[in-house]
Amino acid sequence: MDYYGIQIGGKKWEVIVNSGSILMIRGEFKYSLDEKGRLMIPARVRTEILGNALIITRGVEKCLWLFTPEEWKKIAGSLLDSTSLFQEKARLIQRRIIAPAQDIEIDRSGRISIPSTLRDYAGLQKECKILAIQTYIEIWDDETYAGYLDETEAQFKEAAEAIGNKLAQ
Repeated sequence: MDYYGIQIGGKKWEVIVNSGSILMIRGEFKYSLDEKGRLMIPARVRTEILGNALIITRGVEKCLWLFTPEEWKKIAGSLLDSTSLFQEKARLIQRRIIAPAQDIEIDRSGRISIPSTLRDYAGLQKECKILAIQTYIEIWDDETYAGYLDETEAQFKEAAEAIGNKLAQ
């Protein structure tokens, strides 16, 4: 992050410049996908994203992941640098996560247009769940997400127990 001092109307302001980054996002939101495949990004989340460019791709589960270009460059670079195209599992990850990634922008109304191939992958219908998780965003079909939560309840309890034990040490 770069800090700059500027003078406006006799007052000195400090400006933080961190183009294309997410400072800190969190929250769970429910929004509707419109007939053109556009989805509103919650205002509270948009204020934490510097810039309007994002990268959208498939998530590991039946969801979509959104990253800033800066964060995507780190993730894609790490995936590519740590694997070989001669490894079958590496090619699988590259084909499922890196290849379908697309550049999108947040429009003036705060919406993103989700490409139809990615909408189909995630099964996005009308109601969507948006999960803001620190440095990235997940987009789920609302019913699919509810089913995922039900299916993974036992795993969640085990994970919470394990993390709780580590935190207690």
